[in-house]
Order: sequence, then structure tokens, then C-alpha cells
Amino acid sequence: MQNIVRRISLTLLFTLMLSACGFQLRGIAELSFKHLYIQGSPLSISRDLKQSFKINGIQVVENVEQAELLLELLSETNEKRILSLSGSGVVREYELNYRVSFRTREPASPTWSAPQTVQSRRDFSYNDVALLGKAEEEVMLNNDMRKDAVREVMRRLTAVKLTAK
Repeated sequence: MQNIVRRISLTLLFTLMLSACGFQLRGIAELSFKHLYIQGSPLSISRDLKQSFKINGIQVVENVEQAELLLELLSETNEKRILSLSGSGVVREYELNYRVSFRTREPASPTWSAPQTVQSRRDFSYNDVALLGKAEEEVMLNNDMRKDAVREVMRRLTAVKLTAK
């Protein structure tokens, strides 16, 4: 009997501790619009961004008249720079940077919001001996940075509040 009470108490204590830490699943974004028009040059994150909108119940429309909000993808940059060298001048680490800029506006408004830039950075060690593996690691890190950028764009779009019509 005492063992059962102890188990129940530990389970209850663990459950309370887990809920008190603030853990919460990511869930869907609370966006103030349901129809979005995307303009600007297609970027490498365009497909992932459209998929994220679809998951969150936002319809990407084909013409401006149907949209509640316009999203313009301005630019993206990928940079790779040397972070450190060995004593003999051989590259040991690289730094990868990814930036994407965008702005928004309501169709009725002639004024765009200030451009916003989302940036992500990763470091990775490099070794000529494992050239193929390191090239694959670089591709994976770049993909990861683009996914982070999509999540950050979605977070920033949750702050957009449409004016009453």
C-alpha cells in the first residue's frame, strides 16, 4: 500500500514539475489573416514558407484582390567565411550565415512596413580528409538555417495586426 502511494505521489510530482517548467508544443501560429499574397523573387525558402502557411490554415492566393495581407520577399543571402585556421594555414572552421529580408502591407494601404531581416548563423569544423562528409554537413546546416528562417518569419507575422475594415 505504501509503495502504491509513493508511486502515485512521484507521478503527480513529476507531472506538476513538467507543467510548471513552461514546456509547450510548438502548435500552430496565431495569425490575424487567412489569405496572403506573396510577391517578389522566388527564394529558396518560398516552398517551405508556403507549406508552413498551409499547415497554419493560411491560403496563399494568386491575386492581390483576394489577399488580406501582402508579403514581399525582398532578398536572401548565403555567406560562408573562414572562422579559424590551423598553424599551417589550413582551414579548421567555417561560419555559415543566412539572411532573408521581407516586408508586409495591407492591400488597402499604399505604405509597406519597414523591411525586416531574419538571420541565422552556424559554425562547423572542417577537415580535408572528410571532404564529402563535410560537404554534406554544410548542406544540412544550410537547410536547417532556412527552416529556422521560415519559423522566424512565421513568428514575426504573428505580430502583424490588420486594421479594421
